[in-house]
Amino acid sequence: MLQSNPPVPEYSHPQTVVDILQELNRLEDIILSGIQIPFINRTLIDEDKFLEQLDFIRVSLPSLFQEAAKILQEKEEIILSAEEYAQQVIEAAQVKRSQILADNDIIRQVERETVQLRRETQQKCDAIMQDTLAEIERKQRDCDQEMEETRQNAIAHAREIENGADEYADRVLENIEEDLQEMLRIVTNGRLKLRGETRKQCGSSDIPKE
Repeated sequence: MLQSNPPVPEYSHPQTVVDILQELNRLEDIILSGIQIPFINRTLIDEDKFLEQLDFIRVSLPSLFQEAAKILQEKEEIILSAEEYAQQVIEAAQVKRSQILADNDIIRQVERETVQLRRETQQKCDAIMQDTLAEIERKQRDCDQEMEETRQNAIAHAREIENGADEYADRVLENIEEDLQEMLRIVTNGRLKLRGETRKQCGSSDIPKE
């Protein structure tokens, strides 16, 4: 059976691991803290501390090597476990492939049903499209007819407005004409009256004085 995840071995490092670089730095500090002797380029160091630190490093090296070897071994175990997991994945994929090939008849049946369903769906879509186009054409004809009726009504209404406007204009002009005729009559009477008075004045001026 295929495992969900490859097994990973647990590391079993010791609780305390010697930091070899830190111990070497301490050894260097012992040397640098020595007393410089002028002119001869020599340094006096604490021999006991130096040897003690050197022995500590010498004793710690085997355990460090063992730890490195153990880590390397655990790394190889992880690689081996991953390879086994990969082989399980390959085997599971092969089994799945065999199942797919065995179910090939079912796949073909599903494909046939899919093709049939697609054909029926296309036929339904075509029928709906034809009905929709017919409905659109009918709506277009109704719309055109309604627009034509509206246009004819608008023309008739415009003609009524035009006829009414002509009649109104004729009445206005007629009233103006009557007003002008009345004004002309008043002007004529005024002129005649002015002429009569002028003649009377001229006749009175011709009488001789005594």
